[in-house]
Amino acid sequence: CWTGLSHEIGLEIPAALAFGTGHHGTTRGCLTVLAQVLKQRRPIAVLDVGTGTGVLALAAAKALKSFVASGDIDPISVEATIGNARLNGAGPWLKPVTAVGVRHPAFYGKYYDLILANILAKPLRLLAPSICARASFGAELILSGLLASDVAGVLCAYRAQGFALKRKIMIDGWATLLLARGGRG
Repeated sequence: CWTGLSHEIGLEIPAALAFGTGHHGTTRGCLTVLAQVLKQRRPIAVLDVGTGTGVLALAAAKALKSFVASGDIDPISVEATIGNARLNGAGPWLKPVTAVGVRHPAFYGKYYDLILANILAKPLRLLAPSICARASFGAELILSGLLASDVAGVLCAYRAQGFALKRKIMIDGWATLLLARGGRG
């Protein structure tokens, strides 16, 4: 169960070859920050980069009862997300694609006011320009997959794109960041 908006949302995510059952510190961190964001506002367009099993995209889709764009470099992860969306009654809200970062026609010309990316530090740094190019005015980013020692480098990459730290939480030694254009620096 995950608490989003004002109620709990049950998600069933079987262990699979794709990453993300909801128990890892990075996933729990992203879900915690997502719940905090959803208590403040209702995002219009959400993107999950590196979706894995789709747990973050599913949580957002079920909480918002709307479409969430998602993709992963691994076709097995995309298939896992499709299966998990069906299993959790969210099939119509998720149509994941196989993509390197945000390089896919499904994402071209579209802008998102909430972008989730629970991947490792190096890919997060390398993807900073392309992820931020898909961010709408006023967008927030939830980033994880980071050890405490990774945070400064990732923040530097996103600061160069006009984003700054709004909030950081640590769970089981893993950092989750909430970034926004401007932020508190």
